[in-house]
Formats: sequence, structure tokens, C-alpha cells
Amino acid sequence: MNYLSVENISKSYGERVLFDNVSFGINKDQKIAFIAKNGTGKSTILNIITNRDESDTGQIVKRKDLSISFLSQDDVFDENLTIEETIFASDNPTLKIIQQYEKALENPEDADAYQKAFELMEQHQAWDFETQYKQILFKLQLDQLNQKVSLLSGGQKKRLALATILINKPDLLILDEPTNHLDLGMIEWLEAYFKKENITLFMVTHDRYFLERVCNEIIELENGQIYSYKGNYSYYLDKKEARITSESTEIGKAKNLFKKELDWMRRQPKARTTKSKSRIDDFYAIKEKAHSRRKEHSMELEINMERLGNKIVEYHNVYKSFGEKTILNKFNYSFIRGERIGIIGKNGTGKSTFLNMLTNTDTPDAGKVIVGDTVKFGYYTQKGIAIKEGQKVIEVIREFGDYIPLSKGRKISASQLLERFLFDKKKQYDRVEKLSGGERKRLYLCTVLIQNPNFLILDEPTNDLDIVTLSVLENFLLDYPGCLIVVSHDRYFMDKVVDHLFVFRGEGIVEDFPGNYSDFRSYEDSSTPELKTEEKKEKTTWKKEPKVQLSFNEQKEYNRLEKEIQKLERQKKELENSFATQDYSVDDIERVSKEIKSISISIEDKELRWFELSAKLEE
Repeated sequence: MNYLSVENISKSYGERVLFDNVSFGINKDQKIAFIAKNGTGKSTILNIITNRDESDTGQIVKRKDLSISFLSQDDVFDENLTIEETIFASDNPTLKIIQQYEKALENPEDADAYQKAFELMEQHQAWDFETQYKQILFKLQLDQLNQKVSLLSGGQKKRLALATILINKPDLLILDEPTNHLDLGMIEWLEAYFKKENITLFMVTHDRYFLERVCNEIIELENGQIYSYKGNYSYYLDKKEARITSESTEIGKAKNLFKKELDWMRRQPKARTTKSKSRIDDFYAIKEKAHSRRKEHSMELEINMERLGNKIVEYHNVYKSFGEKTILNKFNYSFIRGERIGIIGKNGTGKSTFLNMLTNTDTPDAGKVIVGDTVKFGYYTQKGIAIKEGQKVIEVIREFGDYIPLSKGRKISASQLLERFLFDKKKQYDRVEKLSGGERKRLYLCTVLIQNPNFLILDEPTNDLDIVTLSVLENFLLDYPGCLIVVSHDRYFMDKVVDHLFVFRGEGIVEDFPGNYSDFRSYEDSSTPELKTEEKKEKTTWKKEPKVQLSFNEQKEYNRLEKEIQKLERQKKELENSFATQDYSVDDIERVSKEIKSISISIEDKELRWFELSAKLEE
């Protein structure tokens, strides 16, 4: 059953064409993801579908009496209402019945009102609905129903908007980045909810695990054309690659045919037959195909990283609290070169405070945070770029200089750098406030990286970035030689770029987990069943001697140590070879010698631990 059809819509702003003659349909029970690069009109298309904007051409045809709910990036609420009043403010008839029942419970003396409300609950089978809506509020941490909307944070308001549309159960849910402002636990719950429910979805999201596990169709807007893929994210990647290969082959054939037909055109007399006129018409179609090409511009990230010394950052018995709420309790840690740490934990467990103390914008109540002299932080925050009224894109970069230094002594102009970040010359003179959310984030990323940090801190870097930009950023980070800390709810991103995790449990507890996010989830999910299995074994009448083996954490540590030892040995060898290739002063020789000694000690310590774990494996 067709719910909605998008027919030949177009949108332009002056000379800038966002998209032209776009058409697709949404059918009942489809779970569709809409993919496009930042700035190509994703949010505009959602706004046109939901009547928040108008297209220049075409139309949106909807099924009669179709109910649609839209989760946008800028939902507005009545600030004077409570959470509960906001939920009940909808036109959902079942919610009205539940609201009547809730009021009857508050006035037990009015037996008639209670009896009437109870009968309505029975008649409309509203009990299950009540249980489900309260579960949704609980999962999204909105269980303080009497809290005023005006007191909610931006993230809480986003979750309230999501809760409202989930509770109302419309025929069609249209979602713009539904995982933004949700923590990892909420995202996994929402993913499972969408997966099991018979819901019709049309959404924009950069969460690739979400795309993989929830969606059964992906629609892509690329170079002004719509491409549909009847499958999940893996299917989309395979079929897109096949499509690009096929298009390249067709263009190659068209070019060969064009040369042949061009020769024929040049040899033709002025007087032509009807047959030759038909061939001439075909010639121009072949010419257009032969001269078509993919507009494939990839973002180029490059950095001239400052040298990182032996001492990086050290936490010594750090204690931090806010009133009775403990954030860190005697926390100790020393960062080493090339570390890649992901930070996870529920909201309010201290992740941001930890980063603020790291960058000296906050101080511990007790203990010390010591930062090495050579450390240069690059801090990508959730606040994003500070917009100055009327400021143009290129003016943002020129604040750092007309020419930007790159590695190996090279430099490029501010304009050339912006082109590497996919801002063409025309876009460079746009005002920053006119950029899409994703384009602003891309510009902000540019300003962070051009300062050549050797310690990158990325706080929710994936919000609003398109999948293409995310892939480039991931590949850049894999080769980034400095230290890296990532706070992100994007599980795919975390899995790809981090080696171990700081798990903020609350109450000042921070665990160092030796693995990525998927490893952590596997460990967490398996820990409880393992305990149950052990209990069953104890009840059996026979006993089997357990084989000595590494615990999950020890096994991950063992694998991690192998990589770290190899990395340190490479660093040591490079420094040793530098004596033959560099013209060192006496001070340089002393410095490098100390660095080699420090690395050697670190290698010995790690090898000793590696041998301890190896010995346990051999028992």
C-alpha cells in the first residue's frame, strides 16, 4: 500500500540548484533511510514532505487520512507545560482516555468518574498502551513527568520530541537524525524497538549500524539523481559499487561510439535524409553520455603534527565531585604516544568534566593533571563553530593565516584548503549562517585540524556529518600518529578508530576496557549468562577440571600488548636510524637518547606483562 509519493520536486536558491525532478515513493511497513551528502538538500526534502517548505516544481501525493509525525532538528515546545502535559497534548484518542483515567485516580472519592474511566480503558484496551508509553519515557530517561519543559536541556527536549512521536504511533514516522542526543544504551533500545515494531519509517541518519540493522531500503540522492537499493547498508554498499562500475563501463563504450559517430557527422553532406536525421539525433544523445562524468570529490585531510615528547598527560590521584556527586575518585592514568581511547558512559557520569580537566578548563578538587610541554590539544566540542554575524566561510580560515602549513614544509592557501574540505570557490564566499548543519561541522573540523594538534579530542564528532565525510575522517584518524580521545554515540565510528575504552560507570568509577565498543557489548551481554551457566554447573553431579585460560579482559590485553610492542619497536628503530640521517646538535643527541631509553623501558615492561599472560595460556 502506497502511503506517499514524491513526484518531480525541485528546489533552488537563486542560481544554486539543490535538486531537480526528484521522485520516489514510501509504502506501508517500509523502513527507508535517505542518504545524501551534506548541503545537497536532505533536510529540505523532509521539510517539503511535511509541509514545512514548498518545492519549486512537482507535488507530494499522500494517502487520504494518513497520519505523519516528524522529528526535526528544531522541534519547538510550549515551555510552560510539563513532560506529561506535553505528551497528553496530542490528538491521540487513547492518550485522552489514559489521561482521564490518571485524573480519576487522583480523585478516588468520585467513584462514578473512576468507574467511567476504568470502563473506557477496558473498552479501548488502553492498558497495554499505557504500559508501553511509560516504558518509552523510562528508556529515554524522561520519567520525571512533572518537570517543566523550560527546565529541560537541549538533549532532553530532543528525546521528548522522539518520545511524543513514538507514543502517538502515526502511520508514517519521518525522522531527521533520530540518534543525535541519545546515549549508547538509548540508541540500542531504539534500534531494537524499530526492528521489532511494524512501523513505516523514512529517516535521515548517519548511524551505519542503525542502517544495517533497521532499514530494508536505502534511497540515495547523488548528483541530483535518486537511486534506490532494496536492502540494508551492506546491500547498499555492494550494489552502489556495482552501479558505479557499470556506469564507468557504459561511459567508456559511449566515448568509443562517439568518436565513430563524430567521424560520420563530419563526412555527411548538407542535404540529409530522414534516416540520417534520426542518426544525428542519436549522435547528440551519445555525445551527452560520452561527456558525462561522476562528480566524485573526496575530502582530503592532512596535518603537520607538532612533535610529541615523552611526557604527554598524567592523572595523579585525581578527585572531582559536584556536591555529593562523585565524578572521579583517585583516578590515575598516564597517556602514551599513539593511544586511541573511546569514552562511554551514561549522561551525567563525568565524561565532559574529564575532558575539561584534560584541557585545563576545569581543575580537580584533589590530585594533579600534568600536561607535557610539547602537547598541543585540538578540541572538537559539541558546541561547534562560533558564528560571527555576516562572516564568510573563507574569512573563518583566514583568521589562521592566508597560507596554511602542511607536512614536509609545504603550504597551501586558505582557499585551496577549503577546497580540500569540499567547499568550492563559490561556497567559500557564502555566509557561515547559510551553511547546513553538516557543512558547519565540516568547517569546524577544518579549523581544529589546521592548528596541527598532536592530541586530538573529538566530542561527538559524527553528529550531522554525512557518511562520505565520516569515512574520510575515519581513515585519517587510523593514520593519525598523535593521541586521540573520542566521545561518541556512533558505534561504527568507535569500533573503527579506538583501541580501548574508558567506561564511566558513575560514582567516580572509571574502568579501562581493552577493546572497542562491540567488544565491550559482547563482554557485557555475555557476563550475566556466564554466571548462570556456572550456577548450573555447580548443581550437576559431575565435575570437570577447568582448563586454565585467559579471561576476556586478559585476552584483549594480550592482543593489545602485541600491537603496542610492535609500534614501540618501530618508533625506537626510527629514532635510532635518525642518528645517521639527521644533523643533530649535542642537545638533540641527548634528547633523542633519552627518548630511546624511555621507549626501551616501556617495551621491557610490556614484554614482561606479555610473557606473564603467555605463561597462563601454556598452563
